[in-house]
Amino acid sequence: MSKLLKRLSTSLKGKKSSDSTSTPTTTSAPAPASAPAPADASTSTAPAPATVPATSTAPAPAPATATTPVIMSSAPKIAIIVHSLWGHVKQLADKVEAGAKAAGAEVTVFRFAETLPDEVLTKMHAPKDLLAHLPVITAEDLTKFDGFLFGFGTRYGRTPAQVSAFFDSTGGLWAKGALVGKYGGIFTSTASQHGGQETTALTTIPFFAHHGIIFVPIGYQFAQLTATDKVISGSAYGAATLAGGDGSVQPTQDDLAVAEGQGKFFAGIVGNAVRGKAASA
Repeated sequence: MSKLLKRLSTSLKGKKSSDSTSTPTTTSAPAPASAPAPADASTSTAPAPATVPATSTAPAPAPATATTPVIMSSAPKIAIIVHSLWGHVKQLADKVEAGAKAAGAEVTVFRFAETLPDEVLTKMHAPKDLLAHLPVITAEDLTKFDGFLFGFGTRYGRTPAQVSAFFDSTGGLWAKGALVGKYGGIFTSTASQHGGQETTALTTIPFFAHHGIIFVPIGYQFAQLTATDKVISGSAYGAATLAGGDGSVQPTQDDLAVAEGQGKFFAGIVGNAVRGKAASA
């Protein structure tokens, strides 16, 4: 028994010694990959981001601009267009011009182009240089004015051929409506009393109507037109005078006074319209 115990003890000691001297086999797990260290901002070779300027939310100031004030003239621009064979209508035109200027209008006087040959004018004893200093009116000139006053002698109760030829040349303006809303009036001369002073105006009004020109009559606002104790020219349609068949009769002071009154009245009407447009613009 004692031998058996001794033998077991010796066996156990041998096994223990064998276990302590043997080298165990170990499997090492691969080391985990180390995470790259964050690059230091001071040593990084990456390009620095572009600097973005601070954005202001305030509105940018408007660029400075020089402002040119718009100057609107309130003076009406009036054209007086004349055909005068012996000078009677020219005398009326001078007074019409004076009246219009007295009312503050800017006035330009023109003449109608002469269509009669010199031979005929000589036989009619018409001075060639009577209106030579005045510019000849063109259709396009009308567009530059607010109103027109046409002065001419009557021919059988209507306009002379020279005036009709000019009216016929305005077809292009009619097609464009270039004269719509402008103002017009007439004054005339006849060879005799009741020689067409009113019918000359009446046969001219269609020209105004087709162009949309507003005809401005004078009515009977002037005392001379209602006088019954002397011969008076003119009518509610406009100023007029007598010339006589040979041009020997001259305009009276009453005729000239009505002509001046017409110019002043016409300029006042047109001026009110011009100022009204300027105020509403």
